[in-house]
Order: sequence, then structure tokens, then C-alpha cells
Amino acid sequence: MPLVRVTQQDVRTPEQTRRMADIVQEVMLELFAAPPGDRYQIIETLPVGSIIAEDTGLGLERSDGVVIIHITQQGRSSEQKLAIYEALAARLDEADLVRPEDLIVSVVRNEHEDWSFGLGRAQFLTGEL
Repeated sequence: MPLVRVTQQDVRTPEQTRRMADIVQEVMLELFAAPPGDRYQIIETLPVGSIIAEDTGLGLERSDGVVIIHITQQGRSSEQKLAIYEALAARLDEADLVRPEDLIVSVVRNEHEDWSFGLGRAQFLTGEL
């Protein structure tokens, strides 16, 4: 059950932002094997100048179109992670939404006890999921 937070600056239309979120979800379903109907996304749009993303010495020229995608998930392999990095960069670029130089992706692992989907219960631990 990936939880995806997409943080961007205010340079896209609401339609472009929705398309970006849809592409991210397609990648989660296809390459992270997220179950259908399992969509947990937080889209955060900040004023231009709110994201400072230096290039870490890689020679990347970032623009105001920078996007940070932070994925919290359980048990994906290194191969799956590498595949989503590549797929997100390619598909968002093909859709003319995010340049590959402007895409930062961070994947973090957590465990079953780290989730509650409501009602004050840990559904993975109670067997509800």
C-alpha cells in the first residue's frame, strides 16, 4: 500500500497536476504491484521558490518545475525501485509534465504495524487487510 506524496511548485494547471498524479498511480499499479483501488496520494503545491533542490554535484540544472515524489511502502525490491525511478522519469517527461532533471524520488520502507487505515485499528495486524 504505497503512500505517495507529490510536492511541486505552482507552475502546473490543476489538469496537469491530476495527469501527473494519474501517471504516478499507473506506475504504482504496474511496477510496485499495488492492488487496484489502492490509491493514497497527497499532492502538495507550494509557491515558486519554496523548494530548494540542489543538484548534489551531478550537474543537473533544475527549473521551477521541480517535483519531489516521496513513496512510503512495504517490501519492494531494489529492482522494483529502480524500475519506478526510470518509468516515472520517462512517462512524466513523455507527457511533457516533468523534465527528468526536475524529478526527485525517495522511497522509504515501513512495516505492517506502521499503518492504520481508520477506526483506530492496525488493519494489517488485525487481519482486516
